[in-house]
Amino acid sequence: MEYKSPVYHVISVPIEKVKPNTYNPNAVAPPEMRLLYESIKADGYTMPIVCYHNKEDDTYIIVDGFHRYRIMLEHEDIFAREKGMLPVSVIDKPLDQRMASTIRHNRARGSHNVDLMSNIIKELHDLGRSDAWISRHLGMDRDEILRLKQITGLAELFRDVNFGMAWRPADEEE
Repeated sequence: MEYKSPVYHVISVPIEKVKPNTYNPNAVAPPEMRLLYESIKADGYTMPIVCYHNKEDDTYIIVDGFHRYRIMLEHEDIFAREKGMLPVSVIDKPLDQRMASTIRHNRARGSHNVDLMSNIIKELHDLGRSDAWISRHLGMDRDEILRLKQITGLAELFRDVNFGMAWRPADEEE
C-alpha cells in the first residue's frame, strides 16, 4: 500500500474531544500568543492540530498545535467562527514516538534570520507601511523594529520622519 501523509486526511473535530498531552515542554510568550491569535483571526487555521486518536475514550491527544488549540479555547470570536471545530491531522504512533514527534515539531520551527527580517521591514516601509502597522501585523515592538531598521540603514528608513529638538543647550552664565 502506498504511504499517504496524514495531512491529506484532515478531519474536523469538536474541541471538547481534543486534549493536551502531558509532556510538551514548549512555551509561548504572551506577545507571540497575541500574534498567533491575530494570525488565526486574519488567516484562519492554516495548519491542522496534529493528534493521536485514543479510541478507548474517543479523544484526540495533541502531538503538535497546543497553542493553536489554546487560541480557540481562550477566544470566543474564534470559537464561534469555527463553530467549536478544530482541523485535526491524526497520526497513529505509540507514546514514545509521539513524544519524539512533539519535540521534532517544536525544534523544526527554527528562528528568523535577522538580515532577512531587516529586509522585510525595509520592504514594508518602502510600501508605505507605518511602524504601528508593522508592529500590529508582525507582532513586533517598536524597539525591535528600530533595531531591524538600523541594520538596513537609518538614513533611508528615517528620511520622511520629522524630528524635534530633544534638548536645547542653556545659555551659559558666567
